[in-house]
Amino acid sequence: MIEIKHKDTGMVLAEVNADSLIGADLREYDLSGADLSRQDMQGANFLNSDLSGADLSHAHLEQARLQGSRFKNAILHKANLSHVNAGSSSRSDAVIFNDADLSCAIFDSADLRNAEMRNTNLEQAYLCNSDSRDADFSGSNMRKLKARRALLIGANFRDTNLTEADFRDSHLNSANLRRANLHGADLSTLTPGGYTVLNLAILEEADLTNANMRGTQVEKADFRNANLSSADFTGAVLGGSNLRRANVSNTDFSNVELATVNMEYANFSQALNADIPSYKMNLR
Repeated sequence: MIEIKHKDTGMVLAEVNADSLIGADLREYDLSGADLSRQDMQGANFLNSDLSGADLSHAHLEQARLQGSRFKNAILHKANLSHVNAGSSSRSDAVIFNDADLSCAIFDSADLRNAEMRNTNLEQAYLCNSDSRDADFSGSNMRKLKARRALLIGANFRDTNLTEADFRDSHLNSANLRRANLHGADLSTLTPGGYTVLNLAILEEADLTNANMRGTQVEKADFRNANLSSADFTGAVLGGSNLRRANVSNTDFSNVELATVNMEYANFSQALNADIPSYKMNLR
């Protein structure tokens, strides 16, 4: 018999008739405030359970089922959530991690579709190969996030800290990155001929200072009032994008076609290697 106790009071919250929590059936349990730190819960079923405020730091949750579960204010520092089933085609059925500590957590190849992760600490978290389509990361700290080869189509990164994040070879089509801090972020590629995709993305007022955008596919994206200073856009595809009033000082536009780009009130005289069409030379 395994007793699951409250992390502060020591009160027994649940008793599991098993020798371990591997593959345990914990559906619809109230485990708010539980102490599950360092527990091995691989393959456990937490469907629709409440783990708000629980301590799951360093826990093993590989391949666990988390749809409909709530981890608000929970601690999952360095937890391993590789291959977890936490996402859904409906937001109401996906996991909730709002305000949780997921710093250094591992979500390798995780299903996080429509997950709520607002105002969450995801600093140095690992989301490589994850399916995070339409997930809500707004207001979160995602500094030094690793999200290579991830599906982030339609994800919400509004007002997030993505400083030095690694998005190489990921798909961020239609993602909302309004006012996101992407200072020093890498959105280039891991392999020759590869690329990161941000077509139709919203990057209005985003900070991409020193960002690596080499070869990035960014068609019909919104960069209005964005700070692109000292970013490297070498070989990027910007067709139809809007750079109105963007800061492009020392931004490298080598081998970038600018014919269909909205450059109004962006001072391209301060940009590097910009091949400006003659009919746009006097554009203000």
